Amino acid sequence: MNHSIDLLEVERAPFAGGHAFGTAGDYERIVGKVAFRIDPADPRNGEIVDLGQAPTDADGLVVYRADFCILRPADLSTGNRRLLFEFVNRGNKRLLQFFNDAPPGNMPDSIEDAGNGFLFRQGYSLVWLGWQGDLWPGNDRLVLEVPVARSAEGPIEGEVFAEFIADVKGVKVFPLSAATTSRSYPVVAHGHATARLTRRRYYDSQRENIARKDWWFARTEGGQGADSQGAELAIIPSDTHIYLPGGFEPGWIYELVYTARDPLVLGLGHSAVRDFVSFLKHADETGSGTPNPLRGEGIRIEKAYSWGRSQSGRCIRDFVYFGFNEDLDGCKVFDGVMPHVAGGGTMWMNQRFAMPTLLPGQSHENHVAPADRFPFSYAYCRDHITGRHDAILRRPATDPLVIHTDTSAEYWHRRASLVHTDTRGNDLQPPDGVRIYIWTGSQHWAPPIPAELSSGIAEQYFNPVATSMFFRANIVILDAWVSNGVAPPPSQMPSTRAGTLVAAETWAAGFPRIPGVSLPRGPSRLEKISYGSRFREGLIEIVPPEIDGGAEYAVLVPAVDEDGNDRGGLRAPMVAAPLGTYTGWSMRRREFGCGAMVGTTGSYLPFPETEEVRVRSLDPRRPINARYRNAEAYAEAIGHAAASLREAGFILEEDVARCIALARNWGGTRHRVSLPVA
Repeated sequence: MNHSIDLLEVERAPFAGGHAFGTAGDYERIVGKVAFRIDPADPRNGEIVDLGQAPTDADGLVVYRADFCILRPADLSTGNRRLLFEFVNRGNKRLLQFFNDAPPGNMPDSIEDAGNGFLFRQGYSLVWLGWQGDLWPGNDRLVLEVPVARSAEGPIEGEVFAEFIADVKGVKVFPLSAATTSRSYPVVAHGHATARLTRRRYYDSQRENIARKDWWFARTEGGQGADSQGAELAIIPSDTHIYLPGGFEPGWIYELVYTARDPLVLGLGHSAVRDFVSFLKHADETGSGTPNPLRGEGIRIEKAYSWGRSQSGRCIRDFVYFGFNEDLDGCKVFDGVMPHVAGGGTMWMNQRFAMPTLLPGQSHENHVAPADRFPFSYAYCRDHITGRHDAILRRPATDPLVIHTDTSAEYWHRRASLVHTDTRGNDLQPPDGVRIYIWTGSQHWAPPIPAELSSGIAEQYFNPVATSMFFRANIVILDAWVSNGVAPPPSQMPSTRAGTLVAAETWAAGFPRIPGVSLPRGPSRLEKISYGSRFREGLIEIVPPEIDGGAEYAVLVPAVDEDGNDRGGLRAPMVAAPLGTYTGWSMRRREFGCGAMVGTTGSYLPFPETEEVRVRSLDPRRPINARYRNAEAYAEAIGHAAASLREAGFILEEDVARCIALARNWGGTRHRVSLPVA
């Protein structure tokens, strides 16, 4: 055998106190670790960068481990024999939060953690696995433990760039990974003198050099001083931290280029998902004889689906593109996948010295991160800059069915138009096995449980639009498609043909001039970026990337109506019956980089409540009291919008009543406006 899987440290316990979820009954939680052993010489593992440089055991196999968690019907015969796998986001579980309207948390245990119980009532076995190999443990995150690549001569070194942006004053220390939860690549001892730190105001501004004497590779540590001196601060040398005594100016982009060592074999995250899900679908026992926890007497998993949002949605696209949806026996791993808010990106993972935790390329933050690179679309097209002809889906025998969902924010920050246009901006027809549903008027992060309206470092409120009803319908649509061949509703997205997908200049000409509202210059551009000749070998030289002047991909945005709300795609009930303008962009306040957008966020611009307010504020949009005679009329409008979506197949019957009930308080909890009184 040239590979094996062993389940270790397995613990079982009842979930939600033994609560019965409809016909699926009660659930149990299974947690533990998975030990993997794979053959670096197997051509089916050939896409994993640096696998041949990883240490091996006595059998010549590479060994690595991952955390896992499963919630399954206690009696498998009462379940639906379907596996729903979440590609966790930076180690965090989000599935129950977005499908079940549950509170966030990484160790679901109580009935409160089940939310509205939807996925449990459907009978799904829910599966999570750590796939990101650079995470530190903590907060019950699921992590993957991967080996360090080494050459025959010793440690592997390479030049790395890292970016730091402070959002508050007084920040003096960052880990070199820029994220507390992620491991940093250590600077080599001989690289201290040659490391370079620069800063710039905007992504395309001239870099300003910061003298080497003015910053250190160090961290700080506070504590009680000796001799009753009170709290003291120590500055401690560190090969994984940067210390700037004067502090990082909020909103400025700081870039460090340094020589690092010990790259992690992060591409093993893809093989971990492939092999674990394949085992749960097909195996009776593990290599050590441990029973498959999703296999019972005469019961087995018949279909497997996956979902991931943002970073983990990009990981799904990467997983499929590199061929990991075919297991080591040539079988399909996932029958259907649902990447959410991935935009046009894939992952910064299966490369040497990759940093998968970092945000992908946006307008301001990490603009040159190599997450957005051709191909962008599921359909084949030609890159007009390089001449390459490629697609995300290129293996018909094992490609899954795809339901790809984005929001308006991905058009502004994550180049989502390239998912369904060619690189010049012409409409592309998605393949038959793909549906693209764009939730116009929503933003990248839209938690179902409403939080207090806030603006953070932005000028305006962040977008509050609720969209979780779409997730529940999507899994029903996907299962009917995979299991019974029932074609889903057609793709819903803006298009150039319909005039609903436009260039930034056209968008700006149509957006209402709302007093006090700054507008973006345009969406995050996507230039051709040079990462070095080694990119052709799968190893991106990220040091530092250079923008090729004049070579640019077309990035388009949704057109707007007279209120500034996006046209095309699907409008959630809150957008179809609006109390304001809901955008996919938000602008940084002056002290945090005015003129630049806040990454992946959208704005909420309340309508004037009365005609008097509208006239005095010079707002061109109709007031709320001209749209709804009272609060009940607003709830009725939400109900009509929800019913229309149900008739088209985009939300479920149970969510129509849920939307109406919630709408009676949406004026206060999500909008902070006063609805008219009859």
